[in-house]
Amino acid sequence: MPIRFDSADAIIKAVGQPLGTSDWLTITQQRVDTFADATDDHQWIHVDPVRAKDGPFGACIAHGYLTLSLVSHFLPQIVDVTMKMGVNYGCDKVRFPNAVKVGARIRGRGELIAAEVTKDGGLQATIRVTVEIDGETRPACVADTISRYYF
Repeated sequence: MPIRFDSADAIIKAVGQPLGTSDWLTITQQRVDTFADATDDHQWIHVDPVRAKDGPFGACIAHGYLTLSLVSHFLPQIVDVTMKMGVNYGCDKVRFPNAVKVGARIRGRGELIAAEVTKDGGLQATIRVTVEIDGETRPACVADTISRYYF
C-alpha cells in the first residue's frame, strides 16, 4: 500500500523518512528481449541464454537501463500523491551495483531525501529508489529520482 500525500506541506514534513517498498517483480527473458528490441541493445549477455550460461554472470542479465526504467513501475506502488499534475523531472544520481539475472525478483524501496517549493508554485521531491534483488545483499540500482508535483 503506497504512502499517501495530499499536500506539499505533507511531503516536506516527510523528508528523511523511508517510504516503504513495492511488490516484487520477476524479470523474465521476454521482458529483457523486448527491452533489447526497443533499444537496439542486443548484447549477448542480455539475449543469448546459451552463451550467457558460460559468461561472467552464469545467465542472461537485465540491461541496467531496463532496471532503471522499472523505477517508474515501482514508484506508484510506494507513494501516491493527490495532485492536479505531476511530471518526471529526471534523476540526480544513478548507480548499478549489481546485475539482475533473468528469473530474479526485484522491488523498489523508497526514501524521500529532499523536497522544496519551486518558483512556479510546484513541489520538487527527490525520492531515492533502491532496486533490491530478492536474496542479494547488494541492490541492482540506486536512483535519486526527481518529480515535480502541482497541487
